[in-house]
Parts: sequence; structure tokens; C-alpha cells
Amino acid sequence: MVKIILVTHNGLGNSLLDCLHHVLGKVPSHIQSFSVLASDNPVEKENELRKLIQQIDTSAGVLILVDVYGATPSNIAKRVCLPNHVEGVAGVNLPMLLRVVCCSGKSLAELVERAQLGGKECIVTLNSEMEACDVTTRCTDHQ
Repeated sequence: MVKIILVTHNGLGNSLLDCLHHVLGKVPSHIQSFSVLASDNPVEKENELRKLIQQIDTSAGVLILVDVYGATPSNIAKRVCLPNHVEGVAGVNLPMLLRVVCCSGKSLAELVERAQLGGKECIVTLNSEMEACDVTTRCTDHQ
């Protein structure tokens, strides 16, 4: 199973995990939060993230979801990415997270695609004629 790490500013990742718990009734065991504070040393945080990846990594790979592309958490995450093994997607939001968590049996490449689509497809104006965003679209292995 692909492991998921939320690499975010401050406690945003923990807040997203709280939301997952609210929606799913639990926080799946294959997802973790990794916070980066303004006072943190980026080199030390990069080393911590590398150690975390080594601890949780399986042959299925690791998906890193970051909040803001180009900010310190994403820069740290970008330096630990390895194509086809540790992949990252920026712009994490709750629909994106639900889409990848609800399809935990998918490959790393499929989860990267689902994360991108979930993040994009579920950003709509509230008064639009669109149907509600289905965060579990095309996924059958709900947890």
C-alpha cells in the first residue's frame, strides 16, 4: 500500500487528519502528517523527512502532499522525491486527500493522478450548476 505524508506549514496537516477522522470515522494507518514550523531549520527537517520515509516506505512507494508549491515545506519535500518511488503533489485540500485515501489500493502513479484531479475538479463556485464534487469518484476500495 502506498504511504501518504502531508508535509505542511504548522498544524495544517494535523487539521486535515482531524477532518479525515470526522468524515471517515478514523484516520487510516497509511497516512501521516509532517509539520514544518517557521522556526525549523530546513536542512534538519529534510533529514527528518528522509528518516520518516525510510521508516514507513514499502515497495509501493510514498505520496507526499504539500500545501503551497514553492514554500519551505514543498521545497523540503521536493528534495526527497524520487521519480516513481516518492512523488509529490502541491495544493493539498480535503477533496484531494479524500480521493487518495479512499483509493488506497491504487498504484503510486494512479494516486498522483487522483490527487491532481481531486484538487482541481472540486474547486467550484458555490452557486454553479455543477453537481457536488464526488470525492470518491471511480474508486471502489473505500475504507
